[in-house]
Amino acid sequence: MESEFFPVAAGVLIGLILGGITARKRPWAWLALSVLFGVAATVLSGEYKVSWEYLLVDIPLVGGASAVAFVASRAFVGSRARGA
Repeated sequence: MESEFFPVAAGVLIGLILGGITARKRPWAWLALSVLFGVAATVLSGEYKVSWEYLLVDIPLVGGASAVAFVASRAFVGSRARGA
């Protein structure tokens, strides 16, 4: 379970960063950062020594966490802008 902290934390960070990127570049930045941090998570945790198939878990985990964080941050900013 501890080995999954980095991918989720990286995904949250990516999701927050995506809010400051233009809408045109956002999908490409999301994809590139998710792959980059997914590979980093696999290597840093040492899971690659067992199998590189762990990339198939870590990359979607980073991407999913970043998507949730992005949507949550946009909802929070939108509610603050409306004064709710």
